[in-house]
Amino acid sequence: MTSLAALRPDLPSPVQHIDDERFGRRGVRLVVKRDDLIHPELVGNKWRKLAPNLRAAAGRPVVTFGGAYSNHLRATAAAGRLLGVPAVGVVRGEELADRPLNPSLARCAADGMRLHFVARSTYRRKSDPATLAEILRTVGAEDAYVVPEGGSNSLAVRGCQELGEELRGRADVVALACGTGGTLAGLAAGLTSGQRALGVPVLRGGFLEAEIGTLQQRAFGGPRGDWSLDDRFHFGGYARTTPELDAFAEAFEQHHGLPVERLYVAKMLYGLVALAEEGAFLRGTTVAAVITGAPFAT
Repeated sequence: MTSLAALRPDLPSPVQHIDDERFGRRGVRLVVKRDDLIHPELVGNKWRKLAPNLRAAAGRPVVTFGGAYSNHLRATAAAGRLLGVPAVGVVRGEELADRPLNPSLARCAADGMRLHFVARSTYRRKSDPATLAEILRTVGAEDAYVVPEGGSNSLAVRGCQELGEELRGRADVVALACGTGGTLAGLAAGLTSGQRALGVPVLRGGFLEAEIGTLQQRAFGGPRGDWSLDDRFHFGGYARTTPELDAFAEAFEQHHGLPVERLYVAKMLYGLVALAEEGAFLRGTTVAAVITGAPFAT
């Protein structure tokens, strides 16, 4: 197995000022935390969450979970190829097994990940010990190291704590897009007094607050940091965009020369612009937007 150190992650990731008049006219300074530059294939929070889990796996096969467009599955597949670790992706949606692979899943397969499709009803029960044991038996990986959906467990949360520590003294508000909540749970714990974390959920449902609380309880024994969620900017839910969001992301890319991943980062940046225009940030505030991912090449 290749060591994680041999992959040469760029840490700490750089912080870059963005001159955007939508913030400037409100007296707000915008910076971006370029976690998309940590590693070309294990991008952003995927490195921070996967690295501690891959160390714990110690070369054992890795089984993990995700939807048909999961960035987590793609990152885990890339990690398996780079490190020489067998990887199995359990994909939500048994009906997908009979269809051509979409570009995201095709990339997983090309990286050597074995894909196993399960019914959505089974997928919802994946945390149940009996269901998980049956899945592992079916894929022939009873001895595998299991990484949860989105990579969010206690090891991942503590890995993301380093992200907050890297931003101490660099911003008043630190914002990021949220899927399973693990990155926000760790980020908030790493920030210092006077800083707050703002999560922009990309899924509908309003369940993340409890999930983040549970993740912090498991990782740290209780709540950590000052954090909140604004769930107005999911644009219909996970893997969904609109022409308005696409136009916003394209304009941001062209104006600032920053690649904008659509399913997470675009929604967070759109939310920050809306909040700035609502006057949600006091004059003199520095807002850091964490670029948790980059567009994957297909």
